[in-house]
Amino acid sequence: MLQLSSKFPAQDTLEANQRQVNISLTMAHHRAVLEHSVASAFGVSREELLAPTRRQAPIAFARQVAMYLAHVGYSMTFTQVGAMFSRDRTTVAHACSLVEDMRDDDALDMTLSALEKAIRAATPAAA
Repeated sequence: MLQLSSKFPAQDTLEANQRQVNISLTMAHHRAVLEHSVASAFGVSREELLAPTRRQAPIAFARQVAMYLAHVGYSMTFTQVGAMFSRDRTTVAHACSLVEDMRDDDALDMTLSALEKAIRAATPAAA
């Protein structure tokens, strides 16, 4: 017996497109929250944070922290974080390793913990 789907192929495409739009909006929200939080905490501009070049060490470190928070706070893959910051996944992996190793510093650990809490609070729970 032939079973007919209650969905039309166009409906499947529409649903797939809607999922992609939702993912894009979520990524844009994550990026905005990270930019604002890290730029404020480290005293750099959002433009400096996303600059295509390395810039000065404090700016590069702030960017590394933002990449770390995207990976840890939002459970994003290195590839996703790299796309968000226009960097390669290996650059993100290096940033995460560097920041994680520096968490032994109590002041930095407290700053990172506060930033993690702030970005999670600024992000609505998934439905």
